[in-house]
Amino acid sequence: MAKTEKLFTVAGTATHNGVTKARFANDLVARIKILNKAGATNINLVELPTPMTKLAALQFLQDTQGYTGDDSYAVANKLAEKSKVAKKGELSVRAEKSTKVGKAKTAVNVDSMEDAPV
Repeated sequence: MAKTEKLFTVAGTATHNGVTKARFANDLVARIKILNKAGATNINLVELPTPMTKLAALQFLQDTQGYTGDDSYAVANKLAEKSKVAKKGELSVRAEKSTKVGKAKTAVNVDSMEDAPV
């Protein structure tokens, strides 16, 4: 059974305790409230055009938002991390060594062949 990835409609960055991280959510207003309540600053969240995986959302942010400084670094780092995980999860097909199958040899008793019906 294939693992399904969660889809998000909101993505961006926020700084909390001096550390800028990529953030994901499905409700923009609720996520901003939660981040504000936790003491986050420099909150830059945007609604995505369609629901996306984290990997697709990070690529979208990098291509469209023009982040600079810590925001750019946070998005690029998370994108590299997610890309590495995605590559590791790809199927790799390996050819198995085939074993040499020899012909079966059966011993034939000549004496018993004389009595065998034809």
